[in-house]
Amino acid sequence: MKMDQMDRCGHLSIGMEAPDFTANTTFGPIRFSDYRGKWVVFFSHPGDFTPVCTTEFVAFAQAFPKFQQRNVQLLGLSIDSNPSHLAWVRSIARTTGISIPFPVVADRTGEVACLYGMVAPDVSKQETVRNVFLIDPNQIIRAILIYPLTNGRSIPEILRLVDALQTTDADKVVTPANWQPGQPALVPPPQTYSALLEREKDPEELGLTCKDWFWCYKQLPNGKENAGNK
Repeated sequence: MKMDQMDRCGHLSIGMEAPDFTANTTFGPIRFSDYRGKWVVFFSHPGDFTPVCTTEFVAFAQAFPKFQQRNVQLLGLSIDSNPSHLAWVRSIARTTGISIPFPVVADRTGEVACLYGMVAPDVSKQETVRNVFLIDPNQIIRAILIYPLTNGRSIPEILRLVDALQTTDADKVVTPANWQPGQPALVPPPQTYSALLEREKDPEELGLTCKDWFWCYKQLPNGKENAGNK
């Protein structure tokens, strides 16, 4: 990617609408806005036929049914050609017996990578770093993760973050450090003094377990299915 092109690249942040684009992929042409109504995990990798990226794709493929259960579309990208992507995913299938069940964008010109700020010029001007964008059904960017070229992503952590975001949307709660599905969530603190006093007076009546007036847990219904906020 040329320096003048990188100077014009986007700098996205959470809360912004995910930019729309059209692209060729291993599954054929796509328009990103066609994924509206689904959660999307859109991730970039530095390059095909590299060891760390290969382990990531195998891990994403193995977790694919779990993403489907959560109404999540996986979408990969690198600045490689579609023939390269096809040869690579075929190599993965031959070597591991695992097919890659999601599309991979062939961003040969770097336009989509530029749009999403996936190139870190201080690291590499020719490769995308390991970005992950978690995008909700309204196509709002809800979380961004960035990993270096040298270290693979934790797919269980990405799934956990999807669960946390979907739980926040469905139950109007927030999640504490190291939260896992099935564990108590946190409720936002009261916004008025009268609400504060009410919470202090009888938190159990409100279904809460409190450490202090601003720090209260709520046990969510067990076994509730999470369909990705359809």
